[in-house]
This record gives sequence, structure tokens and C-alpha cells, in this order.
Amino acid sequence: MNEQEKFNCFCQKHGWDHKTFFNRPHWTRRQFFQLTGGGVTGAFLARRYAKAADVTSSGAATKGTARNVIFVLLAGAPSHTDTFDLKMVPGITPTTFAPETVNGILWPTGLLPNLGQQVSDFAIVRSMRAHALVHTLAQMWTQIGRNPAAALGNIAPNIGSVVAIEKEKERKPGQVFPTFLALNSAGGVGAGYFPAVYAPFKVTPSNNGIAYTTNPDGQARFTNRWNLMHALDDGLRVNSPDGQAMSDYNDFYSAAQGLMYNPVVNQAFAFATADSVRYGSTGLGNACLVASQVLKAQQGTRFIQITSADGWDMHSNIYAAGQLPAKGKILDNAVSALLSDLKANGLLDSTLVVMVGEFGRTVGALSGAQGRDHWPQQFAFFAGGGVKGGTVIGATDATGANTADFGWSQQRYVYPEDIEATIYSAMGIDWTTVRHDDPLGRGFEYVPQTGTFPFMPVHELWG
Repeated sequence: MNEQEKFNCFCQKHGWDHKTFFNRPHWTRRQFFQLTGGGVTGAFLARRYAKAADVTSSGAATKGTARNVIFVLLAGAPSHTDTFDLKMVPGITPTTFAPETVNGILWPTGLLPNLGQQVSDFAIVRSMRAHALVHTLAQMWTQIGRNPAAALGNIAPNIGSVVAIEKEKERKPGQVFPTFLALNSAGGVGAGYFPAVYAPFKVTPSNNGIAYTTNPDGQARFTNRWNLMHALDDGLRVNSPDGQAMSDYNDFYSAAQGLMYNPVVNQAFAFATADSVRYGSTGLGNACLVASQVLKAQQGTRFIQITSADGWDMHSNIYAAGQLPAKGKILDNAVSALLSDLKANGLLDSTLVVMVGEFGRTVGALSGAQGRDHWPQQFAFFAGGGVKGGTVIGATDATGANTADFGWSQQRYVYPEDIEATIYSAMGIDWTTVRHDDPLGRGFEYVPQTGTFPFMPVHELWG
């Protein structure tokens, strides 16, 4: 039974037509997808809905100052008052943090010394607020820029997939890298209802580069097999009732084939030990190194997500040697080297670097477990892409528990949706765009605009 037949049977069993199905609650649609397999969402829905979309927008004026984005997700949520919104708590905050005022910003020079020397290259948003305090929910929210439990939440694409679908038309002949690359992001959000070609290409960086880009039987033998496969399958792909699904497979194969026996791939995805050491010889460091090399190669990648799953969820013993001091060093080495290399390669001005967790952590005194628990107040970090360095947007109260000064035109908290709108604006993408190809027929808003107030880019970051 093919996907169309499965769908028809499911609807017939419940006495629904197709329109009724797509107006059912999320649990109904999710039940169908679970019963019939994940491939239905990727192929069947893509075939039905993700064709050339009817698009509307309000024609918002975008910044358009960035060509690329590197989005660093600090999974687990770092303590904002111990890092980018430092609040020294007498008798609690370690004196080894060695606070100093750098460019008017109180900075933990003992924890983040390298970034402390680059304060003039980045901006900090301190008036950011999370909607939710559950890790999985908030991490998804951060990646899709909307409530995962809302109407389109379970089929919403990653911000990177929106960038990919918008920037596909700008790809040049011969560019073989994926438009959307995800490093150390195996559990990250994918393309949602968009066609599979806009999904993130997920890689765990290795000094050997990408695995399986050669064939043990040699390039000539591989090429013969490739040509034979197309001789046998191309007719089936064109004439099959599941043509879109077959085309998705063909897109995957073609993209993979473009990465094989290609010296540019190895130059970008492999790395020398000395360079890894310069970035800290860590998973985050290697991801930042590969991100820099990939953008330098200019092979079509426009959005890179890096996930730092370095244990930022510090409910206990936050100041122990293996906790915040160690994680801070990982972050400091990796991100400072990334900014330095992007600047040296002439890429920082055209690359927006965004770094954010899913929420913040409790402030002031530590918990009974000597840690910090979940808290909605948080920070966001921006560099490059025309952003004015040395800028701080917003201010918190004396403890860091709440925003005392919002610091931007909307005079409210900055939310994940605003961060999403800021990314789109920097990339020259109209954040008010609505695609009318979603499977629920509701209209997929790039940035949700149907709440109590409109979400907006934080254009104050540009000065």
C-alpha cells in the first residue's frame, strides 16, 4: 500500500475527507504519521503541498547585511548572570572569575578571557526572555521560532531550512555543499513540511572529514555503478505515482555524489591537529573550525547550526572544576577562535554569528544542591553581519532576575521569535512572509504575527 492509499484508508476509517483531516487536532495527525511512518511527512506532504508556494508579505524593509549565518545553540541553558550578564554575588561567585570592566561591560575575565579581548566585536542582548522552561520544548522553540505545541509547531521547519529555501535561487553552478549544514546537531529540528532538500545536512566533525566520500572499489567502479543506477531508475522516477518521493531520493543521491571524490570537501571538512588545538581540541571547537572552513570554501552553504551539548544544565555544583569553569573554557576557546578566523578571512562582516541557549538560570544564592535551576531571563549573543560590536541591548535588575530596561524600540522582552526575525532581516529575508503551501492550509508565517503583539527584528543591534 503506497502513501496515498494509507492516507485514504485512514481518512475513510474515521469518516473524514482530506480537508477535515488537516483541520484535526495535532494528536490526530501525529497518530496517522506514527502509524504510517515518518516518510509520509517527508514525501507525501512534500508532494501535496511544498510546491512553488503562493507567497505574501507586508514588504518589510530588511537589513540585508549578512550573507551567511552561524547559529550556536548552547543546549542545556548557561547561567546568564555568570557569563554574558555578569552579576557578582558576594560570597558565592568565585573570585577566580576576576571581573573587570571592559568597554563599559562588566566581564568575567577569569572565565572567558579570550572573548573579553573581543568585546568590541560582538553585541549582547540582555532583555531576552524564554517562553518555556522545559529543555526539549524550549530548544525546539529556539530552532523554529515559534511554539512547538501551536498549530504548525509539529511541522514547522528549522530557521536554517527557511534560509535554505529562500537562498536556493542564489546557488551557483558547481557549488556542492548543502545550503543548511548542522554540526553536532544530531537531534536538531529538520525541514518540517518543506521538501527534504532543505533539511540540514548533519555532520559530526572529524579530523578525517566526512566519511564515505570514497568507495573501497575505486572511483571508476563507483562511477559505473552510478551510471547503471540512473539507467535503471530514471524512468521509474519520472513515471512513478510516487514521483516526488523518488525525486527526493534522487536529490539525496545527487547531493551525496557531489561530495564524493571532491578535494574541496576534504579541505573544508577535515582539519589539522594544530588548528583543532587552536580552537580548544573539543567538539564545539572542531565544529566552529569546520564552520569557518566551510564558509571560506564558498560552496553554497549559507546557514550553519552548531549545537553545544557541553553540559550547560548545571543544577548542582555549578562552580566545581568540571562544571562552569571547564565549560566556559570550551566556549571561550571555540567562539573566540571562530571570530578571529572569520575576521582574518574577511568573512565576519558578511557572517552573522548568533549564540543563545533555550533559557537562563536562577540568580543570586545557589540552590541547596549548589547549582542554578531553570529561569526565563536569558541572553543572546550577536557578532558580524554588520552588527555594531561593543553594544549591549537592554539591562537587567541588580540580581539579573528580570529586565529593568528593554533597550529596544518595542519596549518589551526580546523573544525567540524576535531573534528569528533578526536573522531573517540580516539575511535580506522578509520576516513577514507567509507561505500558502502548508499542509494545514493555515498559511505558514516565517515569523508568527498572530499573537498579542508583532514579533520584530532587533535592529538596534546595528546601532
